[in-house]
Amino acid sequence: MAAGKEIRGKIKSVENTKKITKAMEMVAASKMRKAQERMQAARPYSEKIRTIAAHLAEANPEYRHPFTVENNAKAAGIIVVTTDKGLCGGMNTNVLRAVTGKLRELQEAGQSVRAVAIGNKGLGFLGRIGATVVSNVTALGDTPRLDALIGPVKVLLDAYVNGEINAVYLSYTRFINTMRQESVVEQLLPLQPEHLEAKGKANGWDYIYEPDAQSVIDELLVRYVESLVYQAVADNMASEQSARMVAMKAATDNAGNVINELKLVYNKTRQAAITTELSEIVAGAAAV
Repeated sequence: MAAGKEIRGKIKSVENTKKITKAMEMVAASKMRKAQERMQAARPYSEKIRTIAAHLAEANPEYRHPFTVENNAKAAGIIVVTTDKGLCGGMNTNVLRAVTGKLRELQEAGQSVRAVAIGNKGLGFLGRIGATVVSNVTALGDTPRLDALIGPVKVLLDAYVNGEINAVYLSYTRFINTMRQESVVEQLLPLQPEHLEAKGKANGWDYIYEPDAQSVIDELLVRYVESLVYQAVADNMASEQSARMVAMKAATDNAGNVINELKLVYNKTRQAAITTELSEIVAGAAAV
């Protein structure tokens, strides 16, 4: 029964793995709810900033913020948002595949690329392909912090204002629902007119500026861009927990199937051994 003992060991090992994946599934489900609430709570802030900035832009058409002005630099920037940990299915693979396509497109257009990595998986990928990483932030934990994101992102924002790059792209995994997440690469800068369209437009907006209109618009648009990056990170974290929950559930189900198959093989092996022993006993009795 050496074979039977080996199969019992495999069954025990898979059962232990199943316990781990089940626990990870439950933890991911708990974190997913919190991540979704955090993602939804961040949206009204960015929407309100966009509305006020749009009203100010309409009231002061003679001034254009640098974020809305295009330039002819031969370089571009990209912010890559990924997770710090794995075991979340093909989520990181999908977004990094989209980033690879965008990098190839920019290089074919004769542009160099500067990258900012948010998340350990993206940082490792950019390092492997030899991309120029100007800043990075990892180990954000389960709660994104705006103060931790501002510094790395500001490197690209300042480069755009100084005319060193002609565009900034943002790549992340957008949360659609628990079972579906979408990898996107969207243009962050320059801000397009549709980015600054106020919802529920109203005429007759009049503001009292302190200290002046230009300073207020400058601060608002910087905060708006930062809120877009924060929203992308919050979306990515909600997608991470959803993808991990689904992946761990699939792993748990697969472990159950493997255990059933091993038990079937074990029972067949045991029955064959019993049959062989009975045959030997009968043969011995007949010989006597």
